[in-house]
Amino acid sequence: MAREYEAALNCLSSLITRRSRAARTNKGDRFDLMFDYLKILELEDAISQLKIIHVAGTKGKGSTCTFTESILRCCGFRTGLFTSPHLIDVRERFRLDGVKVSEDKFLEHFWWCWNRLQVDVAIVEVGLGGKFDATNVVDVAIVEVGLGGKFDATNVVKEPIVCGISSLGYDHMEILGNTLGEIAGEKAGIFKKGVPAWTVPQPEEAMRVLEEKASQLGVPLQVVSPLDPGLLKNQHLGLDGEHQCLNAGLAISLSSVWLKTTGNLQGMQIDQNNLPEQFVRGLSRASLEGRAQVVSDSSLGQQQNSNLGGLTFYLDGAHSPESLEVCAKWFSRVIREDPSHLEEQIHKKHHPRREGHPNSLGGKEHLQILLFNCMSVRNPQLLLPRLVNTCSQHGVKFQKALFVPNQSAYNKVGSHASPPTDPQQVDLSWQLTVQRVWENLIHSEQGSSCANAYGGSLVFPSLPLALNWLRESVQRRRSVQVQVLVTGSLHLVGDVLRLIRK
Repeated sequence: MAREYEAALNCLSSLITRRSRAARTNKGDRFDLMFDYLKILELEDAISQLKIIHVAGTKGKGSTCTFTESILRCCGFRTGLFTSPHLIDVRERFRLDGVKVSEDKFLEHFWWCWNRLQVDVAIVEVGLGGKFDATNVVDVAIVEVGLGGKFDATNVVKEPIVCGISSLGYDHMEILGNTLGEIAGEKAGIFKKGVPAWTVPQPEEAMRVLEEKASQLGVPLQVVSPLDPGLLKNQHLGLDGEHQCLNAGLAISLSSVWLKTTGNLQGMQIDQNNLPEQFVRGLSRASLEGRAQVVSDSSLGQQQNSNLGGLTFYLDGAHSPESLEVCAKWFSRVIREDPSHLEEQIHKKHHPRREGHPNSLGGKEHLQILLFNCMSVRNPQLLLPRLVNTCSQHGVKFQKALFVPNQSAYNKVGSHASPPTDPQQVDLSWQLTVQRVWENLIHSEQGSSCANAYGGSLVFPSLPLALNWLRESVQRRRSVQVQVLVTGSLHLVGDVLRLIRK
C-alpha cells in the first residue's frame, strides 16, 4: 500500500505546477469548467445534497472551520471537514468525524477521481472531499476556501446553509488584488443569493465591499463579536492565542445558523450570555496543528525540565504581516508564562544583571531563536519588521535568526519529498535575500538601539542541518533552554513537525 500511496501522491503532485501557473493568470475564464468537471466526476447531486458551511478569509478561516467542526461533532452530528493546505500528509485535508481519512479509503476514492479526471488538482481535491462526505453520509460538511473565493474550486458549492468570512488582510495580492476592497470582493464571491452570511469586524474598506456584495444578492450579512472567555465555564479554547476568541465567535454563529436552518437546534439556548455544554466542549477540544503549537524536542535523549534546559519549538504558520504580528504576541506571551521563565524573572529581580546579558537562572540560559522562511511571492520587508518590532515591544529579542529552504518542495503534496542531498545543488538565493532584510532591519536606525541585543544570522542549505545545529548547541551547553519560533510558512512548520517526530 505504501507504493500505491506514493504513486497517488505523485499523480496529484503532477497537477500542481500546472495549477500554480494558471492561478496567476486566471480571472475566472476557466472557472465555469469546474462545473463540467463535477459532471464528469458524477458529483453534482452528491454535493448539492450536502448541508455545507462555506468559509473564506485571509486569516483565521482554518481555525474557524476547526472550531465549527468540533462544535457540531460535540452536538452529535457526523462531520466532514475539507481544509487546505496540509502540514505533513495530504489526507489531513479530508477529515471525517475529526479524523483524517485512512490510506485505503483515500486510495479508493482518489483513483476513482483520477481515472475520470486528470485536469486540475483543485477540482480533484474537491471531488475527493465530495466523495468522502457523500459516501460516508455526513450530516454537515465544513468547507474552507483555498484561495480567494469567487474563482476558488470550492465555489462549485451552489447552495450552502451559511457562509462565513474571517479576518481580511493583504495576502496573495498577485492574484486577488492590491487593495483590501479588491481582496474583499474576491472573498465575497462565496456569497449566494439569500444565504445568510457572517463575518468578523473588518477594516472599513473591506467591510464596505462585503456589505455591497451582500446587498446585491439579498444576503443577510451580520457581524460577530469575539467570544467572551467567561462563557467557557472555566474551560479554555483548544486553539491558543487571543485572536482565537474572534474565530471562535464566528464559529459559534455559523454553528448556530446551521443548527437552526436544518431544524436541529433542539431547544438549545445560544446567546451572548449562554453557551450550551456541547458548544463549550467543542471549543475546548478543537485542535489544529501548526497554529500556536508548542512541541518539545525529544531527540536529545533527556527529559527537558527547568534544571536541564532543552529545545522547544513554538510553531505558527503565520505568513502575512497581520498574522505575524499576532504570532509575535502569542510567542511573547507563552514564553513569559513558561514556569522556568517565571522562575528566571524572580531570580533576575533579586540578582540584577547588566542589560543584554543572556537570561540565566542558576547557570541556565534562555535563548530565543527565530527559524524562518517565506515563499518568494511574499515580501519579507513587510513580514519581518512586524514580527521583530512586536516581539521587541513585549521584551523579546532573538539571539539568532536561522533562514532555511523548506524541506519539501513547494509543488509536492506528499510526505516524502526532500531537497537535493548535495548542499551545493540547493538554490539559496531567496534565503540570502531574506537574511539581508533581517540584517538591515536589526542594524537600521530604527533598530540600532537594540541591535546589540540581537545575535547574528545564519543560512542553512537544508532544514535538517539547521535542526542539527540547534541540537548540537544545546548538547554543548546542557544548561541552555532554547526556545525556537518557527514561522513564515505553513510548509516550513509542517516540515519541522515531520522531522522532529522521526
